[in-house]
Amino acid sequence: MKLKSTYKNIFLALLMLSMLAIPFISSAQQIKATAKLDSNEIQIGQQVKLLLSIQYRVDDGKRIQVLWPEIADTIRKEVEVVSQSKIDTIVDKADPFLFTQTQTLSITSFDSGYWAIPPFKFLAGDTNGIFTDPLLLQVSTMAVDTTQAIKDIKEPFEETYSWIDWIKDNMVYVWVLLGALLVLLIFFLIVRYTRKVKPPMIEVEIPKIPAHIIAFEKLDKLKTENLWQAGKLKLYHSQLTDIIREYIENRFKIQALEQTTDEILFGFRKVAIDDESKSKLKSVLILADLVKFAKEQPLPTENEMSMTNSYDFIHGTKQDYSGEEDKSKEEKGKK
Repeated sequence: MKLKSTYKNIFLALLMLSMLAIPFISSAQQIKATAKLDSNEIQIGQQVKLLLSIQYRVDDGKRIQVLWPEIADTIRKEVEVVSQSKIDTIVDKADPFLFTQTQTLSITSFDSGYWAIPPFKFLAGDTNGIFTDPLLLQVSTMAVDTTQAIKDIKEPFEETYSWIDWIKDNMVYVWVLLGALLVLLIFFLIVRYTRKVKPPMIEVEIPKIPAHIIAFEKLDKLKTENLWQAGKLKLYHSQLTDIIREYIENRFKIQALEQTTDEILFGFRKVAIDDESKSKLKSVLILADLVKFAKEQPLPTENEMSMTNSYDFIHGTKQDYSGEEDKSKEEKGKK
């Protein structure tokens, strides 16, 4: 009882202060600010609406600038602000010079007692501040029957949910899926029974140019360029060995373009070619390595010999146009 009396005395004191401020609030511009609760009494944890509004007239046609109070997460430590609406401006239909701005707050409290909500201050026009009336919010706890035993929380009810229930809950998606399947079926039938059967295409196999013919053409071209005669020894031997390496790949399926001289010669240990061809291949590759990496300066006869050995190596290992190996050379190589 003493607690309630104390809260009521605080409320009366705030009310008297607001009465003293009435002459100050009234101004020539007829500005009025109000604060109103949906309910002055709630149970702990419940929410209540707090309506803030300010009304003013504009007789001279000039709009009055209104600054609303800044509202934080709490009005006071016992009263929390849950949400705030936007500020709406309403023009009176009967009086176009009468404006009203409103905002709604959702507030709650988790502490029981009588909580005074202080006035809200608006800054409007040339006034020093327009204040709302203070409010009193009573927060009460739920009545607990202490004579009854404490009971456990009830378990949640189990509700069966089948695929039929899912279809009922998602009928829109089901109809969309059925419609899509129907469109696909119609499209399939149209394509199936309207497309023309094309006659089978006959692929004409173009005869493959033998590897040795390609190599001979490139050797002939390189020979006419006179590279080593012009002092371009490194370029000459590089192009010469590239032709030989490309021929080896096309003829023997050995990745010669990606291998070193030693790797190429090692790979030919199981290839059925005569020893003379192997010797000439080795001579061409080794001389080229000396020119490219050791800056060797071969004699003109050595440069000519590399070209001759390249021709002889290709002649000694080539396939005929029908793709058959020269059996006599294979037998000679095996020996």
